[in-house]
Amino acid sequence: MERPLIAVNGLALTEPKPGLRLDDKYALAIQQAGGVPVAVPPVGGPAELAALCARVDGLLLTGGDDFDTERLGLEPTHPSATVTPPAKQEFDFALLAAAERAELPVLGICYGMQLMGLAHGAPFLQHLPEQRPGCQEHRDGAEHVVRAEAGSKLASSMGVEPVMVVSRHHQALADAPATWQVVARDEQELVEGIEDPTHPFRVGVQWHPELSPPESPHGALLRAFVEAARAARTSR
Repeated sequence: MERPLIAVNGLALTEPKPGLRLDDKYALAIQQAGGVPVAVPPVGGPAELAALCARVDGLLLTGGDDFDTERLGLEPTHPSATVTPPAKQEFDFALLAAAERAELPVLGICYGMQLMGLAHGAPFLQHLPEQRPGCQEHRDGAEHVVRAEAGSKLASSMGVEPVMVVSRHHQALADAPATWQVVARDEQELVEGIEDPTHPFRVGVQWHPELSPPESPHGALLRAFVEAARAARTSR
């Protein structure tokens, strides 16, 4: 059976020269789940993005830096933010919009989930230690428990039992966008997963499933995403 092609964005580098950095763990996780990863540099306009989305079968939005909220018309950017370069931030929103127009399955991880939420108007928390005082640590590979909501696409792949996750973030969504659903939370009710119930697979998770073994529930999530991309490929 032909493996689906999965477009994968990455981190933009500005020093010593502009470029793209894609952590091998994302590419390996897609490969282990049955897909073929295709790295996407942050260049090109609407025509190029439409052409890309016509050729791939799914989009993985990876983790990344923080959002320049002022450029999004929100509150001033928090001083603790490691800001994504403006061109990269704008490209990522355009890439997601192109994938949605093409009806591609999308999996967003960490920054990728936040991008999905912000693109559809979700409320945003810029710095958890200030906006949720006393919350557990989520930065630097912190581990904590998350539970998926029964009946969700997330639960259909991972199950509803609590799972240990690896987190690397200090920003988060305060809620799901309108018409979307919160489908996972941590023990302190922080939003950890969202999905669009109107689409076969448009899911975001706040943690890093690529950092867990492929035989874990996180590997099952990645396989479900790749299978959704395979189904999208065969239905074209």
